[in-house]
Amino acid sequence: MERPWIQSYPPGVEAEIDLGSYASIRDILESSCSRFADLPAFCCMGADITYRDLDRLSADFGGWLQNVAGLGKGARVALMMPNLLQYPVAIFGALRAGLVAVNCNPLYTPRELEHQLNDSGAEAIVILENFAKTLEDVIGRTKVKTVVTTQVGDMLGFPKSLLANFVVKRVKKLVPPFRLPGAVSFPDAMAAGRSHRLAPPPIGLDDIAFLQYTGGTTGVSKGAMLTHRNLVSNLLQVSNWVGTGLEEGRETVITALPLYHIFALTGNCLTFMKFGAKNVLIPNPRDLPGFVAELGKHRFTAITGVNTLFNALMNTPGFSALDFTGLKMTLGGGMAVQRAVAERWFEVTKTPLIEAYGLTETSPGACINPLVKDARYNGTAGLPLPSTIVTIRDDDGNVLPGGQTGEICIAGPQVMKGYWNRPDETAKVMFADGAFRTGDIGYMDERGFVKIVDRKKDMILVSGFNVYPNEVEDVVAMMPGVLEVCAVATPDEKSGEVVRLVVVKKDPGLTREAVLEHCRKNLTGYKLPKIVEFWKDLPKTNVGKVLRREVKNAPLQGS
Repeated sequence: MERPWIQSYPPGVEAEIDLGSYASIRDILESSCSRFADLPAFCCMGADITYRDLDRLSADFGGWLQNVAGLGKGARVALMMPNLLQYPVAIFGALRAGLVAVNCNPLYTPRELEHQLNDSGAEAIVILENFAKTLEDVIGRTKVKTVVTTQVGDMLGFPKSLLANFVVKRVKKLVPPFRLPGAVSFPDAMAAGRSHRLAPPPIGLDDIAFLQYTGGTTGVSKGAMLTHRNLVSNLLQVSNWVGTGLEEGRETVITALPLYHIFALTGNCLTFMKFGAKNVLIPNPRDLPGFVAELGKHRFTAITGVNTLFNALMNTPGFSALDFTGLKMTLGGGMAVQRAVAERWFEVTKTPLIEAYGLTETSPGACINPLVKDARYNGTAGLPLPSTIVTIRDDDGNVLPGGQTGEICIAGPQVMKGYWNRPDETAKVMFADGAFRTGDIGYMDERGFVKIVDRKKDMILVSGFNVYPNEVEDVVAMMPGVLEVCAVATPDEKSGEVVRLVVVKKDPGLTREAVLEHCRKNLTGYKLPKIVEFWKDLPKTNVGKVLRREVKNAPLQGS
């Protein structure tokens, strides 16, 4: 088929990637650790670990998982922590041992964590103590047998580690009391691992590396099976694109998005590791003054994030005074980049804010705009990455001519193997020719640029995180005082979109505060409704299906 996007590729970008370079993520890690041994790999809260350190520490943890925890190839290991040095050590230790990593959002409620642990069949979990109480509430109803707990300062070195842990636990009181009998501390696991040699099992490109959970229109969270082929392919695709402007061993990337999010996992952790870059981990980007202060300590060359993050930074005192002379690349994904934000970013930093597009199911990169110094905002999601085929199709799967609007579909080596234990859900999103149905509506222009015009799915995008209406509705419907409920998106200046909840009361005494309190107990923070309205009834089709579009388009009515 024709690929009009190839003609628009920047100089130096190849049309295809060479998948023969690596057999697994482990190969890429070990290659980088050898080539860039004495360079800093990760930095967090003022502490660095080199690539040599990463090699040794991840091997120690992998050896512990194999020989002490007794986990064999393919066993699932959950990780539940923010951006700390422990994360790359644990994740690469698990992958080198042939295990499957299951990323868990630290803000999960007990209900959400229980579902993900049970659905994945996780046998072990590495968790920051701040969130251990959530695990305590559900562990008895899961298959988890091995628990490794860690504290914020565990890898900061003496005496900073002791001070950081004391402040977090005793001064700020951020660690609720918990009881997890048999849990092992991260430092103890690492110490024990040093006496147990890692025995790397054979790993192939078709072995699963991650179960990366995403929502669905059914409201059931599903695990996208991302293989080593998927992740290695996307790493090569992205590095082929951005590599024309980067130098090996000389880059510093700011990682503010959590590494448990697929964008940061592939775009920052894996891709920049291949370049021998220094990853600066930001544990709490919501602390904007602290974030700006940390940026001032580094001559960073790249930063990734979502539109709301860039907007917030530019509205934080001190940001515009930072040194941007080293900045080569700013990459925005996870949600649409707004024109006003992109144009102001260029004014402040003199560097374009480049928009990219992808999904969890595509590892995630699918499209990206040209990375050129004089790039300007064009309102598109960019061009298909190397070895990627983007088609626009009608509801029957027929490929539409250029310029016509339909569903954006993606084929390529980065497309997931399928949903874990859900062949029925996999069949709904995959065409026989291997193209993945994104649920996004758009078109492709004559130059090959993809423009997204709407979302076919009813997903709500809050600061780059997917919120699926059915999940919110299912939680609210559990309340005895609720007759009917509908959740839709409504625009918001800060987060792009927020959840608007419309409720039909069964109990006339039901209040907005009661609904929100119930949601707080059962939903992660970004899923919480920001607007709660009470209507007499909901608009429906003649077969009783709620017309979400009419609810979404109706003017706000208050509560």
